[in-house]
Amino acid sequence: MKRLGTFLKEWMSVICVIVFVLLFSTYVGNAAYIPSESMVPTLHVHDVVGVNKAIDPQEDLAVGDVVVFYPPLNERSEELFIKRLIGKGGDTIEIRDGVLIRNGEPVVEPYLREEKMNYQYGPITVPEGKFFFLGDNRNESLDSHLWPTPFVEEEKIVGKAQFKMYPFDEIGSGFSE
Repeated sequence: MKRLGTFLKEWMSVICVIVFVLLFSTYVGNAAYIPSESMVPTLHVHDVVGVNKAIDPQEDLAVGDVVVFYPPLNERSEELFIKRLIGKGGDTIEIRDGVLIRNGEPVVEPYLREEKMNYQYGPITVPEGKFFFLGDNRNESLDSHLWPTPFVEEEKIVGKAQFKMYPFDEIGSGFSE
């Protein structure tokens, strides 16, 4: 019995750290790795961002936020995507003559890789409780404009990208519109 007590005493701090990390990553936040060029120039391949999971998507997400979610694609439904939130429930989205138009107004997007998109889309209205996403590298991004079902359901939202964690010389925030 004495051995068990000594073992527990020695390993209690390690066990507490492991439990804390597991609870934190499940409910509060974690890191997300960027696997593609869909968010260039905002995020690059191999960047790592801190994700705030303790959010209410309807209340805490704003158009322009960078969000991590599971896409409505059967063959990739378990893969995490990271894109910019373009429209929430009730918004009408259109891409015409290379310009994003939200609710009838052109949107200024200084974070884009190209000045103009090389496709037309919409108009389409985002259903209540759903979200519409595009990558910042619009002409090279697998995003809402290409999906058979272009809307992400609220329960598929993982969290909001809050800050860049890696590379270390680029630590900081600055993802919002």
